[in-house]
Amino acid sequence: MISTLKNALGQKDIRQKILYTIFMLVIFRLGAYITVPGVNAKALNEVASSGLVNVLNIFSGGGLSNYSLFAMGVSPYITAQIVVQLLKMDIVPRFVEWDKQGEVGRKKLDNVTRWLGIGLAFVQSIGITAGFNQLSSLHLVKNPGVSTYVSIGLILTAGTMLTVWMGDMITSKGVGQGVSMIIFAGIVAKMPDGVMSVYKQYVEGTPANELWKPILFIIALVLVILIIVTIVTWFQQAERRVKIQYTKRVTGAPENSYLPLKINVAGVIPVIFASAFISTPQTILLFFAKNSSSAGWYEFLQKLFNMQTPLGATFYTVLIIAFTFFYAFVQVNPEKLAENLQKQGSYIPGVWPGKGTQNYVSNLLMRLSFVGAIFIGVVALIPLIAQSTWNLNESIGLGGTNLLIIVGVAIQTMSQIRGMMMKREYVGFINTDNSSK
Repeated sequence: MISTLKNALGQKDIRQKILYTIFMLVIFRLGAYITVPGVNAKALNEVASSGLVNVLNIFSGGGLSNYSLFAMGVSPYITAQIVVQLLKMDIVPRFVEWDKQGEVGRKKLDNVTRWLGIGLAFVQSIGITAGFNQLSSLHLVKNPGVSTYVSIGLILTAGTMLTVWMGDMITSKGVGQGVSMIIFAGIVAKMPDGVMSVYKQYVEGTPANELWKPILFIIALVLVILIIVTIVTWFQQAERRVKIQYTKRVTGAPENSYLPLKINVAGVIPVIFASAFISTPQTILLFFAKNSSSAGWYEFLQKLFNMQTPLGATFYTVLIIAFTFFYAFVQVNPEKLAENLQKQGSYIPGVWPGKGTQNYVSNLLMRLSFVGAIFIGVVALIPLIAQSTWNLNESIGLGGTNLLIIVGVAIQTMSQIRGMMMKREYVGFINTDNSSK
């Protein structure tokens, strides 16, 4: 990875893309420290252990702790993406039609996603502001009122859409997938705080003759993290190669080839989707925090949508598994894949073209997604179980989610950089070959 980055920085165009990405991420980090006017951010210290605060901090890089311009992060936009993805699965006919229109239809769906994201951001921002203001004795909002909540909602909504815009700029002019890179940067930026919180809980104040206990614990924790990172990295890159043969010669195509299908086809998207999906109901519940906090239905839903409870952790894992299956079929559409193979004059040995290929790929995706879903579900769930069982630091509880996102985004970004370098080498080779003629 280090050698790849070194070689990439040696290429002017790739270096500019990397520097542009860093510039956008720096702006995002600066915005995470600018507190919204009319808000007492210190009041959030009373509810810092709230599951919603922890989840939203993943998407805002700690921006919610400061109640900054980017306090909502990209969470509402991701929730909007989930809704649109579900609606175009034969639920809304117009969305289904747009999905089949290629680039034109994709732009229409993107516009719907953005407008829905704006609406969700506005509702969520007012919800968390009013809810946290009720839960905190210090009062989050200095002068509560309709106009104040609306102005705060507009500011946070603008911050969310500005974050989404920066993500789009990174995708088009930088390296990596923009929204994922922003989440990645936020998690990495919060890592020093996580280290300090672990130090304060386990080392600070410990008598000198007992220091060996927390030191051994931290060493064991680091070793476990390194082992998990190695396994996750290997697993994210593991793939099943499906052999493909050609019935006729295609210019530039080999007689035999293969179709690479990753074991975890969906990548890190299910983890991001599940985390965002958890935050939306929690925001709605904040509206009822003052008057219904003792009601049975409220307590049940609070536990269900809080990853720090056993019920919530289980539900979170189920969401990850469900989104893994769902997004695998979004990424690899068996019907379109079978159609494309048939158009190219290729086929999978022993499988009938057309419907037979579609069924074969669908069954293969189901088996691969089952393994991938169980794996990332376990990685995300074990730290949450460890936190609740041994009363560990809450940053360790969300460590599985953060780890999956960091490793997944890092692998995806490095693959893109390698692809750009490989493309540059081919272009240089072609130009040299033509000039020699």
